[in-house]
Amino acid sequence: MKIFLFSLVSLFLSGNIMLFDFSMPASAEKWNIVNDSVMGGISTSTFKLNQDSTATFSGNVSADNNGGFASVRASISNKVNSDFDGVTIRVKGDGNIYSLRFRTDRNFDGMSYQAKIKTIKDQWTEFSIPFSDFMPTFRGRMLYNKPALESKDIRQIGILIADYQLGSFEIDVDWIKFY
Repeated sequence: MKIFLFSLVSLFLSGNIMLFDFSMPASAEKWNIVNDSVMGGISTSTFKLNQDSTATFSGNVSADNNGGFASVRASISNKVNSDFDGVTIRVKGDGNIYSLRFRTDRNFDGMSYQAKIKTIKDQWTEFSIPFSDFMPTFRGRMLYNKPALESKDIRQIGILIADYQLGSFEIDVDWIKFY
């Protein structure tokens, strides 16, 4: 699976759509925590809006009780009626690798499409990832013979930390756009 380090796509090209910019409290309220506690784990996390119009996803990942992941997700309330090529997210990380995930349904569990981003500690970075680079997965396993991700099918977005990255974590999100 590819890990994206930097982006080169300009955010000011026509045809972009802002999904979340966190300047409005309603943006943060749409996000829900889903940690390994759904299967007995003890990882913890929070998602909060900051005074600088960013949001912070932070917590602690523990492998105890067969755990090992923390995530946050939000429904995309309106169907995206245009075909976009990918997503750009601006984050300030802690050096960990996070999965940006999309789901094509509103179900709690099931297949998702994911791409990994490697954050740089304490540095704002924009990651632009084409939808064609998102891989279908189910509970961390790659799936094959699945349709490619298309923006018009996306119903949920999420950010996940897993892969034995144990301990405290924190990632700030400035905004998320489709391009």
